[in-house]
Amino acid sequence: MVRPSWVEIDLDAIAHNVRLLTGIAAPARLCAVVKADAYGHGDVPVAEAALEAGVPMLAVALVEEAIRLREAGIDAPILLLSEPPEQSASEVVSWDLIPTVYTVGFVKALSEVVQQPLRTHLKLDTGMHRVGAAIDEAKELVATIVADSQLDLEGVWTHFAVAEEDAVFTKQQLDTFNGFVQMLRRVGVEVPVRHAANTAATLLYPETRLDLVRVGIGIYGQRPAPGMVPDLDLRPAMRVVSHVSMVKRHPAGTRPSYGRRKALPAGAHVATVPVGYADGLPRALGAHGGDVLIRGKRHPLAGTVTMDQIVVDVGDEPVEVGDEVVLLGAQGTEEVTADQWAEHLDTISYEVVCQIGPRLPRRYLP
Repeated sequence: MVRPSWVEIDLDAIAHNVRLLTGIAAPARLCAVVKADAYGHGDVPVAEAALEAGVPMLAVALVEEAIRLREAGIDAPILLLSEPPEQSASEVVSWDLIPTVYTVGFVKALSEVVQQPLRTHLKLDTGMHRVGAAIDEAKELVATIVADSQLDLEGVWTHFAVAEEDAVFTKQQLDTFNGFVQMLRRVGVEVPVRHAANTAATLLYPETRLDLVRVGIGIYGQRPAPGMVPDLDLRPAMRVVSHVSMVKRHPAGTRPSYGRRKALPAGAHVATVPVGYADGLPRALGAHGGDVLIRGKRHPLAGTVTMDQIVVDVGDEPVEVGDEVVLLGAQGTEEVTADQWAEHLDTISYEVVCQIGPRLPRRYLP
């Protein structure tokens, strides 16, 4: 490694979070969501750590994501959270995946290529209105699956739109879901696996846990919303690290970086750090209160984030070339959190961790 910038992923923190959330969800089982390269943490190492910590099932969004796990030797059940194109049905079968279904076309495509009974999970749209089958469509799909000896309706599930902020709407979604499952029972269709809860619902609403919970952001040590369940011992697994590459003294009024947006309020040392928006640091972070940790102290960005570098106002502190810089995570007793970035940028912690790009190599701590 030449550039002194990387991402540290604490796999012990992943395992700790999995065990913690497993205990909360019990007797429901935990499904670890490792889509989007495990929210930027690295899908294969995170999946392996989660499985070792007791997770019985993984979930991804794309067939390609599942293939990466299979090619790494992971043979645990993998749930696809979205339907792929119909022409990908054979890939779903050949890689031994559990498909989510919500259209007749994809169900028929699976039936045409499957050679032995295939577990399927039906997604019901109860109010998210992104993907999923409406009630009448879902009835038709259940009838089609039950009538096909090659397809097994193992699960029915839904997804909450506002579990972290709206208890009333979440209850409406759950009531709709439970009503659909009860309707199936009345006509003799028993569903072995019912699931609805994401991380937020798992933490806030015990009645949503059902048979399985799909936990994503929580296993990475992040809360779905700032301050949620503050006493819960979730441990952030990601730490973004670089090192000072240059230090120069500038007089008050100097305006470092592109656009000359920000004047130094006093004479100060300005440290250059070799990491930028091509690595996933938002370009606007410097204009909205972003800071970093050096020698255990917070220091503000001194100007616009550039593609490959940032500049930091370290005042009169004795900062030197080679000093560690923490952009996200803890150093000493201080910590820059994903929630803090999210607050600066009017976004959510999910986006913060997912956007840390592959140009920063991952280092996995045991």
